[in-house]
Amino acid sequence: MGVKQIMNLSSKIESILFFKGEAVSTKQLSDILGVGKDEIEKNLVFLKERLDDTGIRLVVNEDKVMLGTSPETYEIIEKLRKEELSKDLGKASLETLSIVLYRGPIRKSEIDYIRGVNSATILRSLLVRGLIEKKNDEKNQRSFLYIPTLELISFLGISSLEELPEFGKVKKEMEIKEEEKVGDENDENEVSE
Repeated sequence: MGVKQIMNLSSKIESILFFKGEAVSTKQLSDILGVGKDEIEKNLVFLKERLDDTGIRLVVNEDKVMLGTSPETYEIIEKLRKEELSKDLGKASLETLSIVLYRGPIRKSEIDYIRGVNSATILRSLLVRGLIEKKNDEKNQRSFLYIPTLELISFLGISSLEELPEFGKVKKEMEIKEEEKVGDENDENEVSE
């Protein structure tokens, strides 16, 4: 019967950054954890120092932070990246790529919702391959929108997304399915209340 340890704030920040797999603003961290920005920044300094002797680094750019690999592991990571790029796309990657093609520009949260699982790793792989890119979401500065790259569109032999097979039909069906899913969830929430 051990005493349950309370996780310190820097470890919670580390877990969030690992889960997100992308840059997170200090304001987002503050909102998620329910503490002030000063407390977040103090713990980011501690986390940075704690990670300095590991293969992971805290990457900071203005008010955004994320986890990255240490420069000392560059050769290993580069080798793995090249191996990853030489592999065929798996079912999950093709599914995610199709969602971006037919529903883009689209947020990660929407992709996760459609797929029913966290898509961070797959999105990162598609970004590294140059198949998709992310741009700032003008409606929500805390998130990005994913879109297909011009190189992907060119590789597919089309000049616009509308030339994809049954583009209009598939796009409409995806929108209807999403509306039905949201409607079903709203019905379930009303019943449980």
